[in-house]
Amino acid sequence: MRAVTSADHERSTLAGLKQRDVVALILAAGIGKRMLSRTSKLAHHVAGRPMVRHVVEAARSAGALRTVVVVGNQADDVRQAIGNHDKSIAFAFQKDQHGTGHAVLAAERQIHGHQGIVLILNGDLPALRPETIRAFVDFHRHSGAPLSLLTAVVTNPTGYGRIIRNYAGDIARIVEEADATVEERATQEINCGIYCAEMQELYRPLRRATRNNAQGEIYLTDLVEILHKDARKVAAYRHPDAAEVLGVNNRRELAVAARALYRRKADALLTAGVSLIDPDATYIDADVHVGRDTVIEPGVMLIGSTEIGEGTHIGVGSRIADSRIGDGTMILAYSVISGSQIGRACRIGPFAHLRPETVLDEKARIGNFVETKKTRLGRGAKANHLAYLGDAEIGRGANLGAGTITCNYDGVAKHRTIVEDEVFIGSDTQLVAPVRIRRGAYVGAGSTITRDVPAYSLAISRGRQEIKKDWAKRFSARARQKDKGPRSK
Repeated sequence: MRAVTSADHERSTLAGLKQRDVVALILAAGIGKRMLSRTSKLAHHVAGRPMVRHVVEAARSAGALRTVVVVGNQADDVRQAIGNHDKSIAFAFQKDQHGTGHAVLAAERQIHGHQGIVLILNGDLPALRPETIRAFVDFHRHSGAPLSLLTAVVTNPTGYGRIIRNYAGDIARIVEEADATVEERATQEINCGIYCAEMQELYRPLRRATRNNAQGEIYLTDLVEILHKDARKVAAYRHPDAAEVLGVNNRRELAVAARALYRRKADALLTAGVSLIDPDATYIDADVHVGRDTVIEPGVMLIGSTEIGEGTHIGVGSRIADSRIGDGTMILAYSVISGSQIGRACRIGPFAHLRPETVLDEKARIGNFVETKKTRLGRGAKANHLAYLGDAEIGRGANLGAGTITCNYDGVAKHRTIVEDEVFIGSDTQLVAPVRIRRGAYVGAGSTITRDVPAYSLAISRGRQEIKKDWAKRFSARARQKDKGPRSK
């Protein structure tokens, strides 16, 4: 039996597509010099996702049944940025970057056999909405044109290709800035790098494009002039919100795109019943979920795959990453939580630091300046002040006093501390792991515990207190005499 190859899979996938189905072709092979970065421009994060993944997700959400991503420069970075992908996503490799038209030609094998619509998107459009893509594709379906493109009018068109229309108002051609005259550069209608083309009308005319331009590249925009010479129609969809459809070319534009996505997320949460005290000072990533009746104060950052339950309260300046927060939990100001699981009705902070693999069961409490790592607190357990709990298991109802420290590292390996249910640990105690404090035991303040403590026992480990009567009076008298000293004549 012949082995099934990737090409076989591509053919079988395309064979299942209907004639008017949409294949998305995302151009992600460019260098992105203006970002001044060692990382691929398309791998830079915007509101919690790499830039190019926003574009992939928008195309899929808009209904594209298959996506082909053209990679080239730093291809591995771009593939990694897109992440774990299913069989509906394929990659084409553009060995040398000779323009957008050359990139589309590089993907011909991956979409060969498709007879429907090819949606072409630049990979640097993180703010592009699925609704905009759907509206554009519908516009193309009804236009009767072999090619449609999306345009916008901007105040400062520097860096973008200009739309040149004829006397009838139809698009005659697109001029890249490097090739434009002074008059053409004054045009404020720009090409946004978003196209719809009929597959059978894409590659034959594109092969006629030349590299006779200032950049020595094959421009995808040359299709407009080629089709115009063939007396074929090119349709233009002018989008009213230029900020949504502008590419990201530098750090300033990256920040603008991030701000737009954060505001979009804030508006969605407000609509869904979440209270944001100051939406413009709240930073919530695209993949974060927040339950209704939650209140979020200014300066909060919710990052990655975080899930916030209903009726929670998140205090000013807190940062929560890749964590799950249960219903009704109170997180006070300036707390940092990463990779943690928090149960219902817990109380955290202010100024708490919960590091990865922290688990709080229902009604547990972590107070100010408490740090945890790889630690579980049982139901109702409390560490309210100035503690470090690492590699520990804290039982139900346990109370850990201020200054409690689990000494979990011996210089070579980490060891666990186990504090069972209903244990009381006095202030300023060091628990030297590996050690177990059994159920209901008490540990006196200021103790250093190196051995297991039996259930319901009292453990005390501290130096014996001594009192020297009237010592302070004698010390003060000597100090006064010393201060007087011999006077020089």
